[in-house]
Amino acid sequence: MMILRRLAQTLVVSVFVTLAAGGGPVLAEPALWVVKDKDSTIYLFGTIHVLKPTTEWRSPKITKAFREADDVVMEIEQPESGAAVQDLMATYGVDPAMPLSSKLKPEAYAKLKTALQALGLPPEGVETMRPWRAALTVSLTPLLQAGYDPESGVEKLLTAQAKAAGKPISAFETLEQQVRFFADMTQAQEVHLLESTLDELDDGPAEIDALVAGWAAGDQTELERQMVDGMRKDYPDVYRLLLADRNKAWAKALQAKLAGSGVSFVAVGAGHLAGPDSLQAQLAALGIKAKAVN
Repeated sequence: MMILRRLAQTLVVSVFVTLAAGGGPVLAEPALWVVKDKDSTIYLFGTIHVLKPTTEWRSPKITKAFREADDVVMEIEQPESGAAVQDLMATYGVDPAMPLSSKLKPEAYAKLKTALQALGLPPEGVETMRPWRAALTVSLTPLLQAGYDPESGVEKLLTAQAKAAGKPISAFETLEQQVRFFADMTQAQEVHLLESTLDELDDGPAEIDALVAGWAAGDQTELERQMVDGMRKDYPDVYRLLLADRNKAWAKALQAKLAGSGVSFVAVGAGHLAGPDSLQAQLAALGIKAKAVN
């Protein structure tokens, strides 16, 4: 379940509080692709949804591509405020009728209480949470304490930059659709996600450090290894739902966009641009070639 937890850590981080981070700046050079026809250009940029504030990812080629863009397309719509996210959590993330402790085996609940206490969180605060939301809470908290900040995520910063420049912003999906990837899990899948999160909690910051290092270096092989290979092998249904099928739908949307004209900057999670069913591969299946920008 490690790959599911890693996706969980990067899908709905807007719900959590912001913590400051220390340390010196880290220079990044993430990968960038481009798709062109006679009157259209689409840049494809893989993002990390939560970063340390000191991570500098705006390389000259990314800055140039973004400046050229007439519009920006995001993976999901960015909420105007935390209230929208909290409303979704209230709708999909709680189960007042069945306490969390009743869904877990005694040893798993004891482990959850220990983890929460170590993080300075009251165990009773998660009793009404569904397992998937509790998993997000306990997996993201140590990342925030390690200096990772949702407000420093690439999408947050690109959204602010696009608004300042007056660039129209659209999205492939709504935030509700992404929340429902977890909310629509079976209870057994949710519990498995939470138990796996607890088993691997101590490795969380190190895993994300390695993931960000691969992304920052533009290392697609490393991103594929970390974000695609395990899920594709061990959880093919989830892989199809979260990556392959969505990439296929997005490729069709971009095909339609190419029928128009102008320059677009498309920013989606880095995992969508790696592996055999990547967005680039789905575009290739439609006869559209994406080239790396050097």
